[in-house]
Amino acid sequence: MANVSDRARDFWDRISPRERRLVVLAGVAVPLTIIVWLGLSIHDGLVNMETRNDKMRKALVVLADLKARGPAQPADDVVATMGVDPVSLDTYLTNAAQKAGFTLKGTTPRNAVIRNGFVTNSVSCQLSDLTIDQFKKFLQEVETASKVVVVTRLDVRRDFKSKEKLDATLEVSTYSKEPPPKGEGSGSGSGSAETKGG
Repeated sequence: MANVSDRARDFWDRISPRERRLVVLAGVAVPLTIIVWLGLSIHDGLVNMETRNDKMRKALVVLADLKARGPAQPADDVVATMGVDPVSLDTYLTNAAQKAGFTLKGTTPRNAVIRNGFVTNSVSCQLSDLTIDQFKKFLQEVETASKVVVVTRLDVRRDFKSKEKLDATLEVSTYSKEPPPKGEGSGSGSGSAETKGG
């Protein structure tokens, strides 16, 4: 270490005053150049991050709006046209995925729930590696293609491999009318027949 210091001192003593000024200027300019370069690099990185965050915020606004609707009971005008046969959610979601530009890997059915004369059939599915645009198109198709199908649960995350893409877990439900009990339906039919006969 002392040897290096001695060499530096000898070098300093040998050079002219003009060269000394240039060495001092270089010693100041190089760190400043590195600092400016690092600052610009960090600024560019922050701009790119803010752009990604802005896209994510817009997507989350759409998702929050869809989620806010919740699993509401079917409206009266929908009830009037609702049948007892539920929509095939597996086919429905597969078609929505195709229109959004990706392939749905599959769905997991839930147990049907009967309440207040309506049957709720639900499935859950995992979506991965989707762009924000694909995800938006998929949700719009799910929510608008049928009045008796809604997204009832939604969990969205950024893809760890690519910050530009999303992973999501969602539950989709469809409503149908509860079919009348078989015994009750047949009994009322035979009763009306007997009345006509009498």
